[in-house]
Amino acid sequence: MIRTGLLGGSFNPAHRGHRRISLAALRALDLDEIWWLVSPGNPLKAVKGMAPLAARLASARRQARRAPIRPTAIEQALGTRYTVDTLAALVRRYPKRRFIWLMGGDNLAQFHRWRDWRGIARRVPIAVIARPGYDGAARAAPALGWLRRFVRTADQAQDWTLWSLPSLVLLDLPPDPSSATAIRAARPKWHERLTGALHSPAIRDRVTRRPLKPRRPFAS
Repeated sequence: MIRTGLLGGSFNPAHRGHRRISLAALRALDLDEIWWLVSPGNPLKAVKGMAPLAARLASARRQARRAPIRPTAIEQALGTRYTVDTLAALVRRYPKRRFIWLMGGDNLAQFHRWRDWRGIARRVPIAVIARPGYDGAARAAPALGWLRRFVRTADQAQDWTLWSLPSLVLLDLPPDPSSATAIRAARPKWHERLTGALHSPAIRDRVTRRPLKPRRPFAS
C-alpha cells in the first residue's frame, strides 16, 4: 500500500507554508507522498479574488519541486465539488493506496460546516496540523465535540494505517506564518506572471497525467 497524504485547498497561491507543513507531516506520518488537491472552487470561499485554476496549480507545482508532493486538479477530472465525494472516488479509483486527510487547525474550526463531515471522518483518518493563531478555535471546534473520542496520540501517528475509523490525530508541527491572504494583499495580481501557464498544453496533472482543461470556478 502506498501511504498517501491528501492536502486540499484553494492554493491561491501555494506558498512555502504549504510545502513546510507537508514535509513535516510526511515525516510525522511516515508517508510515501502527499497529493495537493487544488480545488476548482471551494464552496466555503467566494469566487471573487480566486485566481484561475491553472495559475493556482502552476504555483503549487513550483512550491512542490524536488519533493514527494504531487499537485493535482483531480477534482476537476472527477467532477466532484465536496471533499466527501472526492474521497469516495479516490478510494475506489486507487485501491493500492491508503489515504489520510490533512487539514490545518483553521479548517478543523469550521469542519462542522463541511458537507457530511462525519462521512469524511468515517472514510479516511484525519491529521490536524496546528496553525498559528487557531489553536483555541480548533480545540473549541464543534466537530471536535464528536471527534474527541476518536483522537489518537501523536506518538501513534505512524501507525495510522492500522487505525479503525473514525480516527483523528493532532500534530504539533513547526509553525509557519506564511499566508496566501497576505501574499494576495501584497501582490493582488500574483497570478498574472503565470499567464503563460493558463492554457499551455505542457501543464499536465501530476496524478492523472492529463492536460488541464480551462474551466470557470464553481459559483459560491
